[in-house]
Amino acid sequence: MKAMILAAGRGTRLKPMTDTIPKALIPVKGVPMLEHAILKLKAAGFTQIVINIHHFGEQIIDFLNSKNNFGLTVAISDERASLLDTGGGIKQARFFLDGDEPFLVHNVDIFSNVDLKEMYNAHVNSGALATLLGSQRQTPRQLLFNADGRLCGWRNRDTGEVKSPAQSPAFEFDPSRHSEYAFGGVYVISPEIFALMEDRSGKFPIIDFFLSICSDQPVHLYTKEGLQLIDAGKVKELNELASS
Repeated sequence: MKAMILAAGRGTRLKPMTDTIPKALIPVKGVPMLEHAILKLKAAGFTQIVINIHHFGEQIIDFLNSKNNFGLTVAISDERASLLDTGGGIKQARFFLDGDEPFLVHNVDIFSNVDLKEMYNAHVNSGALATLLGSQRQTPRQLLFNADGRLCGWRNRDTGEVKSPAQSPAFEFDPSRHSEYAFGGVYVISPEIFALMEDRSGKFPIIDFFLSICSDQPVHLYTKEGLQLIDAGKVKELNELASS
């Protein structure tokens, strides 16, 4: 099985730590974030992994070499010349991810108790184009899903801004019809998505892309009771994780 670890971010929310090392190599309980992500994927049966790099990318390459790629097939998607955001990064890694089977994408700074193999199998059995991990974290930005667990919009709780591909009638958030989930930074995608990305170029975020196609393409929610998830890309959450 194939997976991608998104590790190209500049880690600006973790300054000054990221002034000298990439976010992916910041230690959590003595182990770099990247190693945590790789070992979780390996334990779930993923044997082929592509990792995108940008900020201090050479340090990530040296780290992987020092670990003999953890006994896995590991490729590098090099974004050191230009950071491509999540959507552009996935598109650039098509050389590795394209094929006959879905692939899993995992943000390097996400720590959770989700069973990745179970999530992957749920996607395969659903026939969805993409399956997004959703959590009940209290964040302003929330994905909106309908009663069938299908993505239909996004809203910012603080500003009231809503995004949806629905145009007529105008889309409005309705708590009786829509469930809100924070995006969990883990998702499974079927390779058919690359054909839909062909008119996109350069830098673009994957969530905006999913929102642009969700009226026509099945983008589903995956969540579990008892899900625990921490986004360690911020100092407060990183400290909480380190002390847990």
